[in-house]
Amino acid sequence: MKKLVLAAALTAAASTAFAGAPADPIIEAPVIVEEATSSSAGILLPLILLAVVLAAAAD
Repeated sequence: MKKLVLAAALTAAASTAFAGAPADPIIEAPVIVEEATSSSAGILLPLILLAVVLAAAAD
């Protein structure tokens, strides 16, 4: 009789412990930092330099 009561108690405890679904883990997205670059930035300085040289040569 004691084993039957113990088995019933363990069954009741196990069924309430696993009732419902576990909550989904919250996973945060990684932060990606990109430097802003312009495609015209590499050509801008040589064009300004060329304009200065042409202006100096015209005088």
